[in-house]
Amino acid sequence: MAAPPLLLRTLPLLRLRLRLLQHHHHSRLSNGQITHRPFCSAAEDSNIILNTSPSLGQIFSSKPVKEPPHLTRLEDPEFRKWKVKEAEILEDIEPTICLTKEILHSNRYMDGERLTPEDEKTVVDKLLAHHPHSEDKIGCGLDSIMVDRHPQYHHSRCLFVIRSDGGWIDFSYQKCLRAYIRDKYPSYAERFIKEHFKRGSG
Repeated sequence: MAAPPLLLRTLPLLRLRLRLLQHHHHSRLSNGQITHRPFCSAAEDSNIILNTSPSLGQIFSSKPVKEPPHLTRLEDPEFRKWKVKEAEILEDIEPTICLTKEILHSNRYMDGERLTPEDEKTVVDKLLAHHPHSEDKIGCGLDSIMVDRHPQYHHSRCLFVIRSDGGWIDFSYQKCLRAYIRDKYPSYAERFIKEHFKRGSG
């Protein structure tokens, strides 16, 4: 069966389109880069649209795009300096954190029990003294330190200042630690706090 006249007329144009596409694709792959060359009028008349954007060029390119070399984190002097300081801060505050967690989360003290003189001295010197509002917390005078249930979050326990007039008020040991770190390690405090203190902890 003979091909329709319309098909016979369009076959040469279709072959031309195919050759142009193959030539363009082959030149891009063999050169390993995108080349923006003007196409002949026959290609333009055939409505061939070739996207020569960088994203498409990366798809057809046989060579990966090389990025400038970067230092690894351990090779970066600033990062190494930060890790040294981070370890120093952790070593500094670790004993206080361990004691405080033991007071709050073990059977060492019952709810409403006051701390021993030794534990109280550590909590006052290492924590309460650095609280941003320590004077307001102590008020008329410090009688002792107590551990009890949080007034709002009854599932958790916290530390309380027992004042000399019998009043009491809770305080956050994490607020104390953050203030201590900001005072002693000002250049590294915010990064350390962001990485080591949970969100919403005051």
